Amino acid sequence: MIVEQLGLKDFRNYAVADVSLSAGANVFIGRNGQGKTNLVEAVAYLAMLGSHRVSHDAPMVRDGTDAAIVRARLAHGERTVLLELQLNRQGANKARVNGVNVRTSELPRYAQVVLFAPEDLQIVRGDPSARRRFADQLIVQRTPRMAAVLGDYDRVLRQRSALLKSARARGVRGDALSTLDVWDDKLVTLGTEVIEARIALASALSQPVAHAYEAIAGDDHRPRLTWALSVGGGDPEEDDAIETAGSALPLAEQFRASLAARRSAELERGLTLVGPHRDDLVLEVRGLPVKGYASHGESWSIALALRLASAELLRAESRLGDPVLILDDVFAELDTGRRARLAEFAAGYEQVIVTSAVEEDVPPELRAHVVRVEAGQIREPGDE
Repeated sequence: MIVEQLGLKDFRNYAVADVSLSAGANVFIGRNGQGKTNLVEAVAYLAMLGSHRVSHDAPMVRDGTDAAIVRARLAHGERTVLLELQLNRQGANKARVNGVNVRTSELPRYAQVVLFAPEDLQIVRGDPSARRRFADQLIVQRTPRMAAVLGDYDRVLRQRSALLKSARARGVRGDALSTLDVWDDKLVTLGTEVIEARIALASALSQPVAHAYEAIAGDDHRPRLTWALSVGGGDPEEDDAIETAGSALPLAEQFRASLAARRSAELERGLTLVGPHRDDLVLEVRGLPVKGYASHGESWSIALALRLASAELLRAESRLGDPVLILDDVFAELDTGRRARLAEFAAGYEQVIVTSAVEEDVPPELRAHVVRVEAGQIREPGDE
């Protein structure tokens, strides 16, 4: 897949922007705060239905306006498709494909992007929510219909948690709260599908992560990915982790039994304590958890390996061709050896987009098409 044209209106610091991109390597050069990352954020949103920088859409809408527009013309081989997204400060977003209105959840069917940025260190060093978010965004790219499943799960979770809070406030006992059983059924059905998709993802990423880590770090530190599940009886959110191999019971039965066992605690706290929203993706190198044990270089390597492995996985499975590989402000953080190895790895993709404050930080093979960004203005080669 190739992004041929990107247009923005009232997105971040861009009143209007229009930029042409080419196959192969593209690099946005500009001082910090000029809008380089805003450009790649817009591209990535079409594929991931979210930003890698903020959890809500409102910050992406330019101050003083009610909506931002992102338009992208994509090439899938000989076929082109025009995606249009309207991000609203309030209310639901809107989307169109080739001028036809569609649900926003349809956009990842046409756009596949893998973006690595310094914020991705939080996948390794941050709390479990960062790792869940990484996994869920990739799951949606692999299987777009999972966007609806994840959305439905979040809605059921909010409804169930609201019921628990209300019951706690009214002093209602668990055996007198029959309506909770209805929400339990929905939570188990949807949550089981999410957990199964996450476990399948960890399995599929295992070899690509090992390959990418060795390619970037130059060493085989035996990276490993496993899920710690709250349905196993622990609570990964509170560092009480139970990995996937804990029970012979079917997953849905484990889920239901764990909900029953923790109902009193849930009513006491007014909080849903069991489900994929409490799980954690455990990352290891050299047989030790990355979080708390890995060096700075190892942390960078495993975070980068997760993204590069994602790109390899999508490349192997997708009918859209290669995903667009975006490296946002990455090279300044890498030593010379890692820069060279990353450039070699990335150069094989149909399209790579790099951002950097310093042009010389980017290896020459990734500087085929240079676009300069100054205060929300695009300066392409040939512009005065």
